[in-house]
Amino acid sequence: MRVIFTCGGTGGHINPAIAVAKILRERKPNSEILFVGADDGMEMDLVPREGFRLETVTISNYLRSFKPSAICHNVQTVFTIRRALRKAKRIIEDFKPDVILGTGGYASFPILSMGTKMGVPTALHEANAVPGLATRMVCDKVDRILVSFAESAEEYKNTDRVTAVGMPVREEFIYTKRAQARKELGIGEEKLIVSAWGSLGAREMNKKIAHFMKLECEESRYRHIHATGSFGWRWMPEYVLNQGVDLKQHPLVTMQEYIYNMPTVMAAADLIISRAGASTLNEIAAAGTPCIIVPSPNVTNNHQEKNANILQQRGAAVVIREAECDGAVLYQKAKELLEDEARCAKMRTALRQIAVIDSAERIYQIICDLAKSR
Repeated sequence: MRVIFTCGGTGGHINPAIAVAKILRERKPNSEILFVGADDGMEMDLVPREGFRLETVTISNYLRSFKPSAICHNVQTVFTIRRALRKAKRIIEDFKPDVILGTGGYASFPILSMGTKMGVPTALHEANAVPGLATRMVCDKVDRILVSFAESAEEYKNTDRVTAVGMPVREEFIYTKRAQARKELGIGEEKLIVSAWGSLGAREMNKKIAHFMKLECEESRYRHIHATGSFGWRWMPEYVLNQGVDLKQHPLVTMQEYIYNMPTVMAAADLIISRAGASTLNEIAAAGTPCIIVPSPNVTNNHQEKNANILQQRGAAVVIREAECDGAVLYQKAKELLEDEARCAKMRTALRQIAVIDSAERIYQIICDLAKSR
């Protein structure tokens, strides 16, 4: 069985493809696996690290702006896409795949588009509640559309080809036990809050969390771990100190650039405060940890708010719009939730119902069926 996985840009697009590829490699060790991504994306690091072969195309995304610089960029992008399509055709001709799976990002467009034209069975996985641009450009042509949320099916014309499969997450998010995680982190009976705004960090939300921390330190009620992100780490420690908060005097509240052991930290947490990227929400669901979600307003099609609303409608999250919250509002919401054990229990149940723990297995079975149909 010969399979092309095409994805790119962020870990949220790349990691689901890697999860499915690992199952394929384990179940069918004689399979030939090829990843195709952009030559400037995270896939350049993540894919080879997992032992998979990677081919790249040069491609860039469209800028949704009418500024002269954006218009110039988009004109150049048209020619870049044409070259990427020609290279995609050569890759498919050389590799001769039995099936192609795309998991999102603009880097997936050339291979999926050319694969449909060349008669190769194709499937795409869309992580977000609403389809991204690359998905919209090929969804009418691929054989199967796989979505994270059942509610997303209505976004597509031909719902017969749409299947809700969840989103693959690392097994540690599913199986790490709360008691063991808290023991590893040295946490006793105190309530643990975990907050993060993504790998880069969000400046305005980091400022609001700084105010949140100040209120926390005044009351000393909870343990709190905050990840600033790489940009936030450059300025936030000094900013917090200038707010009159010396974290050295408040050991329950800690700040770090990244949380590298996130499955353990999520399992140990009583409350998570985060953005609403599809990958993050599915990890929270797998961990079953109550959450307050502040969707980023700076994303295409406002997809984070739509992702978050699905969880809120199922009773699995509290959603606050960024424009409607500050540190005090966040802290008050956190206290209300942490003191309401019954509501937290209901949220944990709702999150577990959302989580699809065999998502990678479901996608694997679908691409195997597609390969047989050729």
